[in-house]
Amino acid sequence: MGSIASLLHVGLSQFLWIAFGFLVVLTVLVFVHELGHYLIARYTGVRVVVFSIGFGPELFGWNDRSGTRWKFSVLPLGGYVRMFGDSDPSSVLPAAETAEMTEAERAVSLFHKKLGQRAAIVVGGPLANFLFAIVVMAVIFATNGQPYTPAEISQILSGSAAERAGLQVGDLITAIDGNPVDRFEDVRRFVELGAGAPMTIVVMRKGELVTLSATPSIEDTNGRHAAQLGVRGGGAIKYIRRSPATAIFYAVGETWNLSTGTLEAVWQIVTQKRSADELGGPLRIAQMSGEVVKVGVVPLLWFMAVLSINLGLINLFPVPVLDGGHLLFYAAEAIRGKPLGQKAQEYGFRIGLALVLTLMAFVTWNDLLHVWRS
Repeated sequence: MGSIASLLHVGLSQFLWIAFGFLVVLTVLVFVHELGHYLIARYTGVRVVVFSIGFGPELFGWNDRSGTRWKFSVLPLGGYVRMFGDSDPSSVLPAAETAEMTEAERAVSLFHKKLGQRAAIVVGGPLANFLFAIVVMAVIFATNGQPYTPAEISQILSGSAAERAGLQVGDLITAIDGNPVDRFEDVRRFVELGAGAPMTIVVMRKGELVTLSATPSIEDTNGRHAAQLGVRGGGAIKYIRRSPATAIFYAVGETWNLSTGTLEAVWQIVTQKRSADELGGPLRIAQMSGEVVKVGVVPLLWFMAVLSINLGLINLFPVPVLDGGHLLFYAAEAIRGKPLGQKAQEYGFRIGLALVLTLMAFVTWNDLLHVWRS
């Protein structure tokens, strides 16, 4: 009985950490994203009716001086900003009474703003996610330091792709497929993005540059398939503190690298060069949130920054329901000189919703398999 009680205690404790971490991470990122929409909407003179963290019935909230209802809702899986004149939180179609608005109401209605202003409001959400990531990374680089490991090989695993390619202990990797390598973290990133394809590696060996060809193997690591070269870096991870100005510079660079890397990985999944098993959803995010929140503040902030970048990118995909879908409609409006018809937007919204729900079901299934395997 004692061992069962102990097991239940550990299970409950782990669940509480996961729930706490997930709520912290998701609440902050949703708030940042929706705040981007809100601030640009207010700047362009649009009245914001509701700013909600979560969906469904309201738990609690308050009204500000401008008439916006700030609230927390029952389902904490997202959030929305509803603007004056919206038919619903998706902001796809104007409310039926839009045509009967007074001049004063038209002045604060989203659908009576110029096309560029409406597009700016949509872009505000993803932009806020990228800016949040840059600020968080800059703070980490300026205080805790930027992680840096020399790209010198200290160990080559037996039977690995590195051994077959002729890499040697002491080699300093300087480039992979024409991409400069400054630290061992770059090696990991380029190898993973290569998805097992042959790559050209340039190393500095005894003062001379040597060019080699290697084909990383795809291996299963904790239920995740990833390309492995089979080398280990030389020395422990160092943390280089940057000045405020250079911290921002490196943070912008890191955000760019993570963004392009993520897009390339998604394209590899679409073209089946990479396994779709790597896609994760809410359950995996919750599990990872619970793990990093126990490790410390810096890992938690880093995780939030990376997740914020992913959230910004995903929302820019041209799928109705997402911000990118709104931009797609606005692009069509710019070309046609008038908005798409109500039927076209409604069908687009339904197709987009079906795609998003299908993807959510798929990544949740992946999450369940991941939990089962681990």
